[in-house]
Amino acid sequence: MHSIFNTKNRKRSVIFMPIYKMDGKKDGLQKYRVRINFTDSSGKSKQIDRVAYGKDSAKELERQLMHNLSNETLKRITLQELYDEYIAVKKFEVRENSMRTITGRLELYVLPKFKDYKLNKITSSELQKWKQYIETCTNAKKPTEKLSSSMKKNIFGEFRALLNYAVKMEYIPRNPLTVVGNFRNPYENKKEMDFYTPKEFKKYIQAAQKQAELSEQSTGSIYEWNFYVFFNIAFYTGMRKGEINALKWSDIDDNIIHVRRSIAQKLKGEDRETPPKNKSSVRDLQMPLPLINILNEHQKRYKAIDGYSDNLRICGGIKCLRDTTIEKRNEKFADIANVKKIRIHDFRHSHASLLANNGINIQEIARRLGHTNIEITWNIYSHLYPQQEEKAVEILNKIV
Repeated sequence: MHSIFNTKNRKRSVIFMPIYKMDGKKDGLQKYRVRINFTDSSGKSKQIDRVAYGKDSAKELERQLMHNLSNETLKRITLQELYDEYIAVKKFEVRENSMRTITGRLELYVLPKFKDYKLNKITSSELQKWKQYIETCTNAKKPTEKLSSSMKKNIFGEFRALLNYAVKMEYIPRNPLTVVGNFRNPYENKKEMDFYTPKEFKKYIQAAQKQAELSEQSTGSIYEWNFYVFFNIAFYTGMRKGEINALKWSDIDDNIIHVRRSIAQKLKGEDRETPPKNKSSVRDLQMPLPLINILNEHQKRYKAIDGYSDNLRICGGIKCLRDTTIEKRNEKFADIANVKKIRIHDFRHSHASLLANNGINIQEIARRLGHTNIEITWNIYSHLYPQQEEKAVEILNKIV
């Protein structure tokens, strides 16, 4: 190991010395001296001097000495120090929204218990106690509610990823969370995938349209039309929220939406425009006639206002719609329409379900959703293809 973990308050510097060839042999093997100079945690200079016979043995001895030095240092690393390093690395690997989720879960539910713990003191026994603690925690966003089963599993997943990083960097030999295992609820029924049927969506979107009309009549503003258009795009294309927010008028031509970017919203500061989630998410989506008409009408509204440009956001104009406001409108429209309330992401499910129930093949659904591979799509929507098993049996019957 050629690097030693440096903490903020304790540093161990190591000076690598060459392996010296010495006079003398043993059993025909050349004698070597292995020397390592280092400064310990108290700032004192120290030296390790050992003898080995044979060059391979000398190299192995050097490796072992370095490993032992490393372990002594690593025993003093706290989880807080590991977290700081992990986040510094992670921010270059994931999108900003994902980063906010990771830090939120770890800082709310993991660090308060373990931030001052040395890594080698985070045992399976301590982790079992932590799981019991999490069972008593409430949702930070909804303090009157306990953490859902899925949220507990997500928190566990982030903690496991943090400790996996420690294993990867050889700070600990294994991840103690793998012994403990994730949260389980034997009485929990897996939540059914929510989506709107065409009939339900019609009621929902009519409520959104009515609200936009009333707002324009009373205030003269077209702002509420942005939400009406947003949810139509979501239902008719299956695009992600960030992709819809990033859409500009220049991204549409010949009735095709060119998905080329996404928006990562910040709680503070300017929003950040990013590439889509993955390479497969860069895609072209042909629009159905209802959506074409809706967007044409919406563009006319914008063109009637001074300052129109093709560089404006389709939903929002100069700035995109805020996530929190989209969520509030979603709840409002569902209440007015007297239909079940689904998540924003469930509009993607609604789009995929609509296609699947009308016989569109899974490859095209995967392409429209921007999935990296068909397996992802199949794992989510295979239950919508029950007839495929019947067809398979029919084909096999004909072979005999």
